[in-house]
Amino acid sequence: MDHAPVSLTRQAISATLHCLTGCAIGEVLGMVVGTALGWGNLATVVLSVVLAFVFGYSLTIRPVLRSGLALKAAAGVALAADTVSIAVMEVVDNAVMLLVPGAMEAGLSTWLFWTALVFSLAIAFVVTVPVNRWMIARGKGHAVVHRHHH
Repeated sequence: MDHAPVSLTRQAISATLHCLTGCAIGEVLGMVVGTALGWGNLATVVLSVVLAFVFGYSLTIRPVLRSGLALKAAAGVALAADTVSIAVMEVVDNAVMLLVPGAMEAGLSTWLFWTALVFSLAIAFVVTVPVNRWMIARGKGHAVVHRHHH
């Protein structure tokens, strides 16, 4: 019995959870800061996306640096591993946040804001898993990172 598809799917889920962690940190921080400061949707989304990429890449760079790669090489690995995954996650996440009526204007103390944010991240996760699976199957994405973990 061939278990490769299951293993590949598990790798994709793991890679997407890793990406979701960095994206969620950046996304939540960006949404909180933008909302607390009363920024408009565009400025808040831009901040959230920038922070999602910063945190997403940093979570990949740290272990790759520990494997002995120089910073420049580790940054290249992070860019290769995470760019598509983070981009897909951010497009979906922010689109959902913008489509949920009133979510961006709801304020930090409302259930609507937090529920919409959790919902948007969950939808982004579901959409990004097959993207990561496709990339890993072709030796791209997080397959690049795994080469440095051994």
